[in-house]
Amino acid sequence: MAKLMGGAALSAASYRRVLGANDRIGIALIGSGRRGTSVMGSMLETGRVDLRCICDIYDVQRNDARKKLAPGKQDVTECVAHEEAFEQPGVDAVLIAVPDHLHIELAAAALGAGKHVYLEKPTTHRFEEQQKLREAAASSGKVLQCGTQQRSGEHYIRAKQEIFGQNKLGKVVIVRTMWSDFPWQQRHLPPRPKPPGLDWNRFLGPAPAVPFDWARYNSWRYFPDYGDGLVADILTHWADVAQWMLDETHPLTASAAGGIYYPPDHDGRINPDTINAILTYPGGWNLTFESSVLSLKAQQPTVVFLGTEGSLDISRERYIFMPNEGAQQVVRASGPLEAAHVSNFFDAITKGAKPNASVEIGIQACNPVHLANRAYWEKRTVAWEELV
Repeated sequence: MAKLMGGAALSAASYRRVLGANDRIGIALIGSGRRGTSVMGSMLETGRVDLRCICDIYDVQRNDARKKLAPGKQDVTECVAHEEAFEQPGVDAVLIAVPDHLHIELAAAALGAGKHVYLEKPTTHRFEEQQKLREAAASSGKVLQCGTQQRSGEHYIRAKQEIFGQNKLGKVVIVRTMWSDFPWQQRHLPPRPKPPGLDWNRFLGPAPAVPFDWARYNSWRYFPDYGDGLVADILTHWADVAQWMLDETHPLTASAAGGIYYPPDHDGRINPDTINAILTYPGGWNLTFESSVLSLKAQQPTVVFLGTEGSLDISRERYIFMPNEGAQQVVRASGPLEAAHVSNFFDAITKGAKPNASVEIGIQACNPVHLANRAYWEKRTVAWEELV
């Protein structure tokens, strides 16, 4: 019997009775911006899903997503309210790609409505939200896959087994992580009135009620009420890789520094456009993180493990293992990580496979984010005990 996250067991035959003889999955897209449209495109490319509904608080984004994902398809409905998306006929699962502060609310609601969930990272926006998601997943008996797609990368899995499983690096003491150059976040946004087709109250959700601000909507990652900027977007991924490889779940301490360095005359943004952080771990190693939205072209997005017997430089495209003695080894990615990750999600739904990025893995990936974020704002080294 195949066991889902909440403990409910279904045979492969039971899954097919639920989803139909061809195992196609009906899915709703909730949050049809840049990321949601991209991931949904990867899902559709597998040929295993049917897009049933596009849900977004802004009609322009819904229309743009329909043109990209479902041109001319009249059976794809559109809606503003996520509750309505859950009620659409044939919706078995949802892809949630909304601003970070809405992740837990919408994921818990979807699970409660009996839908499988693919939840974009970061899994949690605030540390204290995690238990709500755990309980929703456990009680639903549905699959929840978190959007840390490295977990499904064949070369990442191989590195875990062959490099770390065989202790080829010796004692790892430093892990360097870096990723910069995000042009879609490099912008100055002058004020503009609220578009008539944008539901501002639904955007705010549980966040403090404030008057409409185009910059807050269009560049929400720069505002702590809705997202935590680079530490949430990027550190989530790279710290997850480091914690996975080194069998750790959370750091001991974090310190961080950064700011809005360009342009000086910004549009009310709060979260830094450039940040460095240092995290220490119980296993006796440091993780360093550096990231900027600015065009630092010389920097390869990667995670580098430095050990006493060698080093490992692993990115989404390949890994390079460099032993202190002997020839280096280069292993290339076998294909797009997104495709592998969404396929694993579908296998978990239709075949009872284990999701590679379960709710607990998603929560753990956010532990360093919450600690580093607090260290940044309080301008001091923060200990794990202060967070829990």
